[in-house]
Parts: sequence; structure tokens; C-alpha cells
Amino acid sequence: MADKLIDVLRPKKDVGEFWVIGESLNVIGTKIGKAFKERDPKPIQEEALFQKSKGVDMIDINLGPAKKDGHELMPWVVEVVQEVVDDIPLVLDTSNIDAIEAALPKCKMPKMINSIMVRQARYERMVPIAAKYNADFCALMWGPDGLPRDENERAALLVELMTVANEAGIPNDQMWVDGLVTPVNIQQPQAISLMNFMDMLQEIMPGAMSTCGVSNISSGIPDHLRHVMNVTFTVMLNIHGMQSFIADCKDEITMGLAHGKRPDIFAAIQATMDGNAPDLKSVSEEIRNYVKSCKVILGETLFSDSWLAV
Repeated sequence: MADKLIDVLRPKKDVGEFWVIGESLNVIGTKIGKAFKERDPKPIQEEALFQKSKGVDMIDINLGPAKKDGHELMPWVVEVVQEVVDDIPLVLDTSNIDAIEAALPKCKMPKMINSIMVRQARYERMVPIAAKYNADFCALMWGPDGLPRDENERAALLVELMTVANEAGIPNDQMWVDGLVTPVNIQQPQAISLMNFMDMLQEIMPGAMSTCGVSNISSGIPDHLRHVMNVTFTVMLNIHGMQSFIADCKDEITMGLAHGKRPDIFAAIQATMDGNAPDLKSVSEEIRNYVKSCKVILGETLFSDSWLAV
């Protein structure tokens, strides 16, 4: 039996494809939140089957804090999902450590804990749990002071957590590093810092895996504009080595990119990052929007809600 997520995930190119962690089994969704509360398996199983049909590589089960009954709810959800989908790895996502520990033995496939912060009180308890149950985990670069200021602070946090994990017997390829994505409309330089950190990752931590919640880049942006920014930063991070993304599997463009089906988007963003942006008059409006968004993320254009109209 495979012990690590990397052993059971589909093969992909190093750059130009990525793995998708389906995000929609989430307590904040009205339908799923109600199903969690009422212990109604049907909506949960329908969502799991839908995500499988869309080609996700992992399914995130997000209970939120789950302070009262998480230790009962998370194992129950895991078993409910695995009744209909038992061939896709699960990601256990809650701040309730007891809930995670209770559910890990129920997982039939290699699994991930989402997440372990770089805070001593958290990792001293959670890393031994990951080691005990041979679980991969998301290493969240959120330290004692919160968000790191730049790539060097991210690197220092990573070394701290990596050292603890390695001493517990957890190899680098069972740690999925999340350098934290922040909103471009209020913290524009952080996007570049994260890409710089991704460039450093394999030197700091050879064999490390990586993931993130990319939609944070567009938090606070008008809803109808968020998608183009999310897709753009997904490609940019993938170019810098990001291997997986927590995403909505209903997003056909993101799912297409994940499986290498939109090389035109990839090529346009790559060219823009290399300083050879295509002539905007020669490309479609879709590609034009990605090019403009790439320039905003790179800091070549100041952000405003009208960045696509400029």
C-alpha cells in the first residue's frame, strides 16, 4: 500500500500542469454546512462524486473550527465520503486538532492534514500526530507574528518547521508548503515575495511539495473580476514551481490548465513574465485580460478595480 500522497497522484509535468485539491466540501457552503450539521450524507456524497467527475486529485473536507463536535464529525464525514469515493485522497481541514486525530485512522488512502502553522504550540502537538499516522501535511507559513513580511521570513519559518518534522521522521516530500497568498489589492508586493520564495523552496527543502489557496489573491476584488486574477496567479505560481492548488472544480479553465489543456494561456503569461508580452491588439480579449493581470501582479501596473479597462 502506498504511504505518501505523491505515490498515488496522477503523473504530471513539472511545469504546465498541477494537482487540484477540491475546495467545495466546506462548512461555509449553505448546502454542505447544513448537511454537516444535520448529519445528512446525501449532499456530501453528491459533492464528492461531482468533484471526482471533474477530475480533482484530492478532496478537502473543511469543517472550520468545529469546536464542539469536530472529533465526531470529521470521522463521520470521512466515512461518508469514502462510501462513494474511496480512490481519491482526502485532506482534513479544521483547526480542531482532536477532530483531525480522530479521523486520520479512518482514511483509506494516503491523506493530508491541512494545516500545521509555524507556531510552537501548534506544531509540537500536530507534527507527532502526522508522524504517528504517516500523514502528509500542509506546512502553513504563518508564524508567531502572523504573515511573514517577505520571502526571507518565509524561509526562516520553513526551516523551523522542516527541522521539527524531519526530527519526527517525516520526509520533505510529505510536507506541502503553503507560503500564503494575500490580496493583490492591498498587499501587491507580497505576490512577488511569494514567487521569490517558491524559487528558493527546493534549495531550502529538497523534495518539498507545495500548495496554496490561490483565490486569496483576488479577495476584495469585485466578484465578476476575481476569476481572471485567480487564473493568472495560478499560472504564475505554477511557473515558479507551485505543484497544487486548492480550487473550485467547477472552474473549467483552472481544471483545463491543471491537465495541460490551455497552453495558450500558459504561453501568454509566461511571455509576459519574461518581458515579452504579446501585442494586446493581436490576441483575444481573454488572453489580453490575463496579460494585463500578470502585469498588475508583477507590479508593472498599479492595481485598481478597472485594471482590465486600462
